Amino acid sequence: MSDEKWVLYILECGDHTLYTGITNDLEKRLEAHRAGTGAKYTRGRGPLTLCYTEPCEDRGQASRREWEVKHMTRAEKMLLFRTDTARRG
Repeated sequence: MSDEKWVLYILECGDHTLYTGITNDLEKRLEAHRAGTGAKYTRGRGPLTLCYTEPCEDRGQASRREWEVKHMTRAEKMLLFRTDTARRG
């Protein structure tokens, strides 16, 4: 579907680790993470805080951006949060 709006998001877990993902329904995905049915990584790591969102044109762009962000260091991700406040969650 070309009308789907994809978004890259970063969560901070209760243990201060960061989780990066993509979705076309952010609210539903956040509910799944918080219910323990999202990603295996986030299970048992609550509370989860949405730290960052970035709109993407389509799933392909979202996947490419997810790969880029997942290869960033924690410091680079934190800098991303601070320098792009318009996109913060």
